[in-house]
Amino acid sequence: MNTTIRNTFGVAAAVLLLLGMNAITGEKSISFPDYNTSVTSAKNRSVSSLLDLNNAIVDIAEKTNPAVVTITTEKIQERRIMQNPFSQFFGNPYGQRQPESREYTQRGLGSGVIISDEGYILTNDHVIADVDEIKVQLFNGDEVEAELIGRDPSTDIAVIKVDIDNLPAVKMGDSETLKVGSFVLAIGSPLSQNLAHTVSFGIVSAKSRSIGLINQGAGYEDFIQTDAAINPGNSGGALIDMNGELVGINSAIASRSGGNDGIGFAIPINLAKRIMDDLIDDGEVSRGYLGLYFGGEVDRTMAKALGLNNARGIIVAKVEEGGPSDKAGLKEQDVIVSIDGEQITNWNMFRSKIAGMKPNEKVELDIIRDGKERTLTVTLGERNEESIASAAPEKVETMEEKLGFSVSNLTSELKRRLDLDNSVDGVIVNRIKSSSNAAERGLQQYDVITMVKNTKVKNAEEFYDELENLEEKGEEVALLKIIRNGGNQFIAFEL
Repeated sequence: MNTTIRNTFGVAAAVLLLLGMNAITGEKSISFPDYNTSVTSAKNRSVSSLLDLNNAIVDIAEKTNPAVVTITTEKIQERRIMQNPFSQFFGNPYGQRQPESREYTQRGLGSGVIISDEGYILTNDHVIADVDEIKVQLFNGDEVEAELIGRDPSTDIAVIKVDIDNLPAVKMGDSETLKVGSFVLAIGSPLSQNLAHTVSFGIVSAKSRSIGLINQGAGYEDFIQTDAAINPGNSGGALIDMNGELVGINSAIASRSGGNDGIGFAIPINLAKRIMDDLIDDGEVSRGYLGLYFGGEVDRTMAKALGLNNARGIIVAKVEEGGPSDKAGLKEQDVIVSIDGEQITNWNMFRSKIAGMKPNEKVELDIIRDGKERTLTVTLGERNEESIASAAPEKVETMEEKLGFSVSNLTSELKRRLDLDNSVDGVIVNRIKSSSNAAERGLQQYDVITMVKNTKVKNAEEFYDELENLEEKGEEVALLKIIRNGGNQFIAFEL
């Protein structure tokens, strides 16, 4: 059987509609109970019996559960309804009918964690992305509307806010000190609102996992793996350690059944907090930048070819002239084996560590050059994100709604994953509605668009500009040149 890796954002089932949702509180004044969220740290809690351990876990669950919320979302979608099938037999007095568009509401379910008594809530980007309404159900059952503060698809982190003071907030821990084998609790709303504040128990199974899920594999992943039960709806929920502190934001599962198979993934809180602070303070995320090109991971064969005793680290294929790595003395064919004393397990782990740091931070790289080890200190630059954000957000939103699909820039990482030559310019289709005309005409997710009519496009902004130009000229059809499975194709769709 195939193992599916999926995010844990639950689309609300029909049965939830029958059960109904809690009403929005509107102007009602919410009086939140004074919950005690103070947890005794593990080092100050003595355990002399199995009952003591049990009571410690119960205490942690009771003190942290009020800080976890249920998030419900709504998005208005359009669905094409075909003409009455009986018209072909009995005729249609009004002539041949075209497919009709009807609106329906798509509802979603996820979780979140209150991290400030001012009402800030951490969750996953995929829980609240591209929705029209966000509601938060608190521990006492009240439901309120939430405001989107900011989102970062590259790490699957988002911040929302509710306008309520003195909320119970969980204390944030240190995910760097978390050890494999450590006890953890997962808290969230699996499958339905009726199962809100479900607590499951397990251990940290592994760290620094990369599963290629975030942003079609172009995101930054450094997951904590756990066997604590995580299911659809748990996305954005809390991973709590034995100090009662938040160490991760639950995000994804690997599953053959679609449910919990004991392989869940959480975003480390150190990374989530870094992103959260940027979103709250600036509304956008700044990332560290090294200015080097990936040349491959050092396996046994590569280690032998390079004359190394151990298979470890990554190879530098090229150093950007004048970039941070170049200024620090890094060279082509250097093997980077650790970052700030932490051994590098793979390329994704390395790039996620760098992206989790801020510009102007200093980082120590242990490298091997000509068989000799040395340490270089690099002052990070600022990454210029190659993303859809390069186009004006208002334009992106308007065009995506009109076209039924969206695109993002074709980054070097995506080119590598799609086995494309680095000289290829274009944009990649990252989302597409199955009901859109473009999808009906054959456009697919992950298609690479290189040309609109007779004009080459190099980024998302150019792509949207060209389509707008066609509309202004009164064109009714757009012709796209695409790359799929290594070959060129042409697709035409109605504007």
